[in-house]
Amino acid sequence: MATHNDTGKLGEQAAVDLLVAKGYAIVDRNWRMGHLEIDIVAQRGPRVAIVEVKTRTGDFADPFDAVDRRKQLAMVRAGEAYVKAYGLPHELQFDIIAVTGTPENLKIEHMEDAFPPPLKTY
Repeated sequence: MATHNDTGKLGEQAAVDLLVAKGYAIVDRNWRMGHLEIDIVAQRGPRVAIVEVKTRTGDFADPFDAVDRRKQLAMVRAGEAYVKAYGLPHELQFDIIAVTGTPENLKIEHMEDAFPPPLKTY
């Protein structure tokens, strides 16, 4: 397996651990439908969090910058498809978790409700 895949898996597991520690229930991981994908679906109370995890091993780029407008729209479309597919009556929030560093020294930042969903996703 490629190193970037291992790095991504490490970041996603660290994100799951953080969410559980914050009281979220993990509902789904690596959900896909067609070209839509969600890294983590988590729930706390009446809200379902659609979570994008960005993992970086170096300091050369801020992981939060990778979630640009285009990625946000993709997250919203995927979240809407997930809710529709499972008939969930829950309110959505869109979170970003940035994981940086090495396996021995990880830094994790969780931006809850990182952006409001746009009124139009096309």
